[in-house]
Amino acid sequence: MRGKYNLYKMLLPVLLLVASSCKDFVDINNDPNNPTEPTLALLLPATQLSLAGHFNAVNGAGSAVMQHFASGNLNRWNQSGTTFSTAWSGFYTATIPDLETIIREGTKQQAWGYVAIAKLEKAYLYSIMVDLWGDIPYSQAVGDFTDPSLDKGAEIYNSLFTLIDEALADMDKSFSVSSSSDLFYQGSKIGWTRMANSLKLKMFIQIRLADPERSTTGIKKLLTTNAPLITENAHDFTFKYGTNVTPNARHPWFTSWYSSGRGGYVSMPLVNYLKDNDDPRLRYYIFRQNANAGLANSMNGEGYYGREPGDGTASPADANTRALVGIYPAAGLYDNGTIKTLTAGNVYLNNTGAVSTTTSNSFKIPLATSGDGTGAGILPLITNSMVKFMRAEAALTLGTGEDAAQLTTDGVIAQLTAVSELAGSNKGTVIPAATISGFSDRVKAKFTAATEAGKMELLMTQKWVALFGNGIESYNDYRRTGLPKLADLVSPLDVFPMRFYYSETELTSNELLIADREAIQRAQQTTPVFWDK
Repeated sequence: MRGKYNLYKMLLPVLLLVASSCKDFVDINNDPNNPTEPTLALLLPATQLSLAGHFNAVNGAGSAVMQHFASGNLNRWNQSGTTFSTAWSGFYTATIPDLETIIREGTKQQAWGYVAIAKLEKAYLYSIMVDLWGDIPYSQAVGDFTDPSLDKGAEIYNSLFTLIDEALADMDKSFSVSSSSDLFYQGSKIGWTRMANSLKLKMFIQIRLADPERSTTGIKKLLTTNAPLITENAHDFTFKYGTNVTPNARHPWFTSWYSSGRGGYVSMPLVNYLKDNDDPRLRYYIFRQNANAGLANSMNGEGYYGREPGDGTASPADANTRALVGIYPAAGLYDNGTIKTLTAGNVYLNNTGAVSTTTSNSFKIPLATSGDGTGAGILPLITNSMVKFMRAEAALTLGTGEDAAQLTTDGVIAQLTAVSELAGSNKGTVIPAATISGFSDRVKAKFTAATEAGKMELLMTQKWVALFGNGIESYNDYRRTGLPKLADLVSPLDVFPMRFYYSETELTSNELLIADREAIQRAQQTTPVFWDK
């Protein structure tokens, strides 16, 4: 890749705000403005901010494809060479080179904790990039390679499994990481060990169709050896945002959807599914500005003014009537308004405690200092609920011996609890414990009564609901399982995208690719990644 810039210098103000202590960031050299060698405690959080920031550049597209949102080009299955140019460039000119610097310099310094974390971040990032783009630069991604070749996705996955094992071995050599330099786990060895094994689990599930034997063996080994996994919400590999405005440390969905331009439209299939299934998460996922707003900006609805997938009509003057993303995961607003069409049959999504007309949580543009949400949301990358759902999938499809019904139930409980916890920390209404237990018990009863195909559909549909906030993993799940059942698009512009488009800059500047760039790019839309059989 051409050129590299020192991202940590640009992000230093944000680092000082997000980290709990800034002492370790500034007392590093005689001249902190001109360090003679890379300072690992300063470079590590820059990679984590960079990873999360550029992940969000692709996450919105995944959310649109998977009908969590109903706006953006991928909502109509349309993409171009500029759609992901920012994320592609960011990964290859900032995140990855900085991770390689930590690995190289940390090895010289025998700072094995920093080396291990960088290797795990690298493994996670490259696995996501393979999932999205397929064949990508890996072996020649860093260094004096002006025209890097594209390595095969399957070969990269093989290398990443090895890289994870290397990281685990590095942690056993020694582990000392400044808590303020690690935005994910605050320098916790067991935290990163759980992340490493859970990442392995995720990758084994991903390849179960392409290599079922390796997938089964790998997952069973993790389970039988009691390898530490993410088993509680406190273990989650989640990026946490702050409340600061300048520089902006808030969740990007919050800053987008709660601005005058809005962030797009909520997905009516998601809204309808939650409402039809008596799911309490509707009040947490979606905030209604106007209790009477309906589709097409009419005033004869009940506030859930979003759009159907693939609707490409122009936006009317609807900034004050669109439904918005709610308190989860972006720390926006909790919807406490009356939902007019709920009946006595609604047990868990009900009007208990609701105000009589619309939500009382109004907000102003620009945002006021209180009553408008905080933006201190989360980016769920690998969570307790995801791990429970993955283990349930393995039990159903690979015969790993675990109780799929209980794991599915536990996954629902874990995610409902995470929603409630985020709401509670942002002055919202928590989900009552009786609601969490009652709703999850109902899911378990339906699962137990279902056919084998029905069990899989229920599992993956519940996971789709729980993955609101991480469209990438839902996109991966859909390509692997064909579930959940998505709504037909109103007006698609292309076929379903099997992969994301490469950055046009890469294709036009790389001499190995430029001659075939049109065919290469078109194949991204129609050719599955290696694990999608």
